Amino acid sequence: MNDALTWLLDAVQNVDPALRTVLAGVAIMLETSVLIGLVVPGDSVVIVAATAVSSVGEGVLLGVAVVVGALVGESVGFAIGRWLGPWLRASALGRRIGEKNWVRSERYLRRRGGPAIFLSRFLPVLHSLVPLTVGMSGFGYRRFLAWTTPACILWAALYVSVAAAAAGTFRELSETVHFAGYIFVAVIVVFLALAFVGKKVIERLERRHLHDGDGSHPADMED
Repeated sequence: MNDALTWLLDAVQNVDPALRTVLAGVAIMLETSVLIGLVVPGDSVVIVAATAVSSVGEGVLLGVAVVVGALVGESVGFAIGRWLGPWLRASALGRRIGEKNWVRSERYLRRRGGPAIFLSRFLPVLHSLVPLTVGMSGFGYRRFLAWTTPACILWAALYVSVAAAAAGTFRELSETVHFAGYIFVAVIVVFLALAFVGKKVIERLERRHLHDGDGSHPADMED
């Protein structure tokens, strides 16, 4: 296990750091724009890239690339929602997403306003739909960025730091602990499981709030 994992991590680390960083940024940009996030596993690419981080500087640059990629992707989604939202919703792709999900995204934004944008970064489906919905709603772009930027920073910091720390710990232990590979895998699996459970808990709580009633936050809809 140790030998196989060492070979895999070395293969990732042998990729040029600049290329790894750019690929991670592009992957997360695709994940957060134009519903591509429903099929592109951007978080998996970020985790793989983070396992090759060998210094604080590399980790910071990777985190910055991921945040910038996420913001660019969400900004593209916002712009498409502002200019092409109704057309996209009525298109074959929009129908494939399902009217129920579009309505859910709209109600979520009306109910929560800015906090809905922050939390959507951590929720399945909504993290791709909310930027489009925000663009269609008339919500100001600067206010949109003010809510989504800290969410992207927090998300990137969690994924990059956990994956980098797990890989670094494995490298330190692999020479002396024969089951170090299992520790690495366990850390990643536990992190992903906690992230999944956290998303489900937030999603369930938000569904409950939405079912309790509908409301809007006019102040949050202004530039």
